[in-house]
Amino acid sequence: MNSLEQAEDLKAFERRLTEYVSCLQPATGRWRMILIVVSVCTATGAWNWLIDPDTQKVSFFSSLWNHPFFTISCVTLIALFFAGIHKRVVAPSMYPFMCLFLFLILSMYFKCFYFLKCFTK
Repeated sequence: MNSLEQAEDLKAFERRLTEYVSCLQPATGRWRMILIVVSVCTATGAWNWLIDPDTQKVSFFSSLWNHPFFTISCVTLIALFFAGIHKRVVAPSMYPFMCLFLFLILSMYFKCFYFLKCFTK
């Protein structure tokens, strides 16, 4: 395979990777908005929970029962992370770096293979 064919293959792979990442962008944007909204709700509920003077006087579970907004938003945030929202949010930026890492590994492998092949002659 000559270098012109390799360059064409690399360009085709790059176009396909760009197409795949651009298809992920709308869904990723929605997941990011959901994560932001739930995180802000959790932070707001946590602030209200912490500044409440009754929080120190009652038990932990009673305090959570008295602040249902914080409890529900915190449980929702935890459920989203168990459902894998962190993977859905970073997926478009993760795939190109994984491909780059794979190319670096393969490049080092082939250079080492070529070196050993030349060295054994």
